[in-house]
Amino acid sequence: MRKIVFIILVLTFVVLAGCSEENQAKSDAEGGDESLDIVTTYSIVYDIVKNVAGEHADVQNLAPIGSDPHQYDPLPEDVQAVTDADAVFYNGLNLEAGNSWFEKMIQTAGKDGEDDPVFRISEGVEPKLLQSGGHKGDEDPHAWLDVQNGIRYAQNARDALIKIDPDNEEAYKNNTAAYIEKLEKLDEKIKQKIAEIPEDKRYLVTSEGAFKYFSAAYDFEAAYIWEINDENEGTPDQIKSVVDLIEEKAVPALFVETSVDPRSMETVSDETGVPIAGEIFTDSLGKPGEEGDTYVEMLEWNADMIVEGLTN
Repeated sequence: MRKIVFIILVLTFVVLAGCSEENQAKSDAEGGDESLDIVTTYSIVYDIVKNVAGEHADVQNLAPIGSDPHQYDPLPEDVQAVTDADAVFYNGLNLEAGNSWFEKMIQTAGKDGEDDPVFRISEGVEPKLLQSGGHKGDEDPHAWLDVQNGIRYAQNARDALIKIDPDNEEAYKNNTAAYIEKLEKLDEKIKQKIAEIPEDKRYLVTSEGAFKYFSAAYDFEAAYIWEINDENEGTPDQIKSVVDLIEEKAVPALFVETSVDPRSMETVSDETGVPIAGEIFTDSLGKPGEEGDTYVEMLEWNADMIVEGLTN
């Protein structure tokens, strides 16, 4: 079925490509638009790139807010947007690898060459490795949950934008400096908040094992039902394992992510009697105008929710 869907995608792309050439010719004749057209794979990269690019780029995101970027299925218009883009930014570190959707999309869009403007925004991050199932030894993608890695993302976005648009180098450098200053303050604020949690209560139990980077940065022990979203989720063995840990460590609160089905964590809560303290963000920002709708605000929300849950 996935092969059929992909073939349909390719055929649709061929039709759209012809329209794109007409539109591009018309745009060139009219003088075009000076801002860059940029595509990002999911909302967190979108927000970071948008802060760095400022007014010099129109940024379009692929995986909708609240969805799982591990397993996204691109639409024909996504392929077209990637084809037309001046630059594409993705996380890498095994995030967009589910069903090879990103690799297939890039190939279909004709942007799989060495010199094509496709940038892995996590470049230079020291990866943490997965430990379970068929993913053992693969890179854990959730590096952005450590603010220092978010700073690296911003620096990589800056360098990529300067490479493709050197005329606006100064603007990209200024935008990045201001954004990094905000992120450094956020990092310090999170550390101060986490210091309120007694060390023997610093167990962060979530559905997906997305908090390895966060836990290493902010002195937590991370536990989870399943390790990454594109594996079997919420099996009896997984439930039993996390229930045993919760009871052994007397974990006071559980957390469920905004982008996953909460039923497995609800089962864990029922079996242990430990409450779910609230929702936290991992793979997606909040919807525009709601809590956590920027990278900074999602991490502030997470810190507040974790502190409240583990200290009450």
